[in-house]
Amino acid sequence: MPPLPSPAPSPAASESGPLTRLLARPGAGDANADEPAGKPFAHLSYCVRCCIPQTQEGVVFDELGVCQACQSAEQKIHIDWTQRERALRKILDDAKARAGSNYDCIIPISGGKDSTFQLHVLTKVYGMKPLAVTFSHNWFSETGWYNLMNSLEQFDVDHIMFTPNRKLVNKLARHSLFGIGDACWHCHAGVGAFPLQVAVRFNIPLLIWGESIAESSGRASYLNPVRKFDREYFTKVSAKLRPDQMVRKAEEFGADWAVTEKDLEPFNVPSAEDCERVGVFGIHLGDYLFWDDERQTEFVRDNYGWRETQVEGSFKRYKSAECVMPGVHDLACYLKRGYGRATFHASVDVRAGLLSRDEAFELIREHDAVRPEGLDHYLKITGLSEAEFFAALEKQRRPELQGKVIPIYEKKAPNEERLLPYPQQLIEKMRAADAKAASPLASEASA
Repeated sequence: MPPLPSPAPSPAASESGPLTRLLARPGAGDANADEPAGKPFAHLSYCVRCCIPQTQEGVVFDELGVCQACQSAEQKIHIDWTQRERALRKILDDAKARAGSNYDCIIPISGGKDSTFQLHVLTKVYGMKPLAVTFSHNWFSETGWYNLMNSLEQFDVDHIMFTPNRKLVNKLARHSLFGIGDACWHCHAGVGAFPLQVAVRFNIPLLIWGESIAESSGRASYLNPVRKFDREYFTKVSAKLRPDQMVRKAEEFGADWAVTEKDLEPFNVPSAEDCERVGVFGIHLGDYLFWDDERQTEFVRDNYGWRETQVEGSFKRYKSAECVMPGVHDLACYLKRGYGRATFHASVDVRAGLLSRDEAFELIREHDAVRPEGLDHYLKITGLSEAEFFAALEKQRRPELQGKVIPIYEKKAPNEERLLPYPQQLIEKMRAADAKAASPLASEASA
């Protein structure tokens, strides 16, 4: 792929340089400092209750300027959760009855705090015999790998995992940036396709995920769910492109970056006929049980040894703790839409009454615009330069942000955890130990 040009200045940025660039943080009294109210982009409209801007995909504000996620938070207090739990119990009892000697359900797991809590609820509370299924993004952090293995030991569940080869992951991470505007197409597509493939192959109709879409975004509410689970659910919500749309021919992109239909076969969802034959359907526990990220994280930490870690781009230490690359994903969102992971987490805390809106905006200013350390690894595996990365995302900006300077600030300190996929860390460690053992000095010492 030929290199992209460096970001070109626009009239709005002609004096200050490219539209995306590293800047020094403005100090007190600086004319360029953020406004006291804290909104990162004063010209954007934000939810009047939380910190979600108009640029979030699918966001809907009511006539008072309240987003659907905040509406969901209000609805959540008035829902009869006892009635919903009864509905969940019926679904699970019916699944057990149909399963016979087969697995009762599939639980897609990553080792994250949500899937660990799902395993607790399904095995310890409802006595289900699930098959745990993992699509590995092949970017596991050390903490994430521990959490996944620990959950399998704690809950005594059978487990199937599919891991795409690293060379393919690197190729798709590069093409994903230009295709959907983040690094993670292979993960978005894989977490949707692989559990469905297992459901069809093992004849297990019921798949159970964690938080409700009403809880996790502004695209729906508890009383207006909008989206129903089907075989293309994850394509619509996150992957955006089908596998056939990710084919890259060698004559256009070079042999080193070519991606074939055969490479992408693992990312295809089963046919509609196969899904219908098995009767595949999915539910989210968060539509039936009161969902509380903070309490659930504390619960799995204190009762099952689940571990938190530093997560780039956020002030919280639990969401996407299993991956070394969330900072790159969230930086891409910030560059396209003007907000990142800190905005999402701070808004959740505002809805829960844990932060005031002004306190939330302070945290957002502190975290959303920080250049993630993981970007270095991303650029290495994709062969892209930082200028090419920024230029690709400038082309995909929301119209409301066109011509605006989006600042990026240097990270203040190195990440607590090494941002290299843990399997590669293990290989390095073992090879270094082998080399040390084979060295002449080691041989003399042993003699």
